[in-house]
Amino acid sequence: MRSTRAFRRAATVVAGLTALTALTALAACGQESDDDKDEAKGGTTTVEATDSFPITIENAYGSTTIEEEPERVATWGWGSTEAAIKAGVYPVAVAEQLWTVGAGNLLPWVEEAYDAAGVEHPSLLTDDGSGTTVPYDEFIAAKPDLILAPYSGLTEEQYDTLSDIAPVVAFPDDPWTTPWDETIRITATALGRSEQGEKILSDIDAFFADEAEKHPEFAGKTIAGIWANPNNLSIYTGLDPRVAIMAKLGFEVAPSVAALDTSDGGFFYEMSYEKADQLDADVIISYHETEEDATTLLANPKALAVPAIKSGAVAKVVGRVNVSSVSPPTALSYDWKNGLPTLIDTLAGVVK
Repeated sequence: MRSTRAFRRAATVVAGLTALTALTALAACGQESDDDKDEAKGGTTTVEATDSFPITIENAYGSTTIEEEPERVATWGWGSTEAAIKAGVYPVAVAEQLWTVGAGNLLPWVEEAYDAAGVEHPSLLTDDGSGTTVPYDEFIAAKPDLILAPYSGLTEEQYDTLSDIAPVVAFPDDPWTTPWDETIRITATALGRSEQGEKILSDIDAFFADEAEKHPEFAGKTIAGIWANPNNLSIYTGLDPRVAIMAKLGFEVAPSVAALDTSDGGFFYEMSYEKADQLDADVIISYHETEEDATTLLANPKALAVPAIKSGAVAKVVGRVNVSSVSPPTALSYDWKNGLPTLIDTLAGVVK
């Protein structure tokens, strides 16, 4: 389920790994005919590289050197697909988003970008929804010369195994904690388009600055992001990009979020309803798969112990695609109409 990744993204993941000998065998089996090669033709670029190669990027597992401009890029995790596209490079293989749009489908904003550019859709890399199992054979078949995974849950062993296929750009610190802007910056740098990366960030900053100016009522208001379960609450810490990005609108992460934190530096933690009355925030953002879930869970007497829920100061994000578009927002989804723009309108209504 995408919910494992979009809402929990556990920092420790365990995967059954393919041995190097198996990779070698797969690679040997992967010798393709000319027809196969034509079918798996290279990616498309719309913005030229401005940086000089080789480029070396440090990550949590060491460093990665990209000797020359990549032509066939694969992405894994969340956000790097959109960052690459916005930087002018269309990946040839991307992780499927099973929970959000189901097998065989692209995220709507990604599909729109490929179609608008007239670029052939990428192959989809099988993902169970948590990123814990890496389809090495599918990576080999895609023949990438660069694998981008700056916001993912790769283990060190997975990173090492993928590195036998192509250079891998992983996260700088911990799994699933790379800030949204660093995901864009790292991706653009790896592609030799750091200047374009800064332009993307500048455009996003302008979007948020404009929205913050439209909504001065957001300034100084405290906020907390939650996923309400029948037996407990998942609370997103200030490290989680979907919460951290609210600061660009003028909000502040509620101090109670840190005070109740049991994650030991993680991006979320579970909290029993017994402590719900201690989650003090001016506004709650709650994420739900369906409207029925939202109605049921927010009417739960246990959830009503949260002061903002009791007073109705709740901005709901409902629906898998809508939730994914802001969890966290990406280089393509930040201004997608059903994502942040809708959430901002909802927040304005709640605050007023």
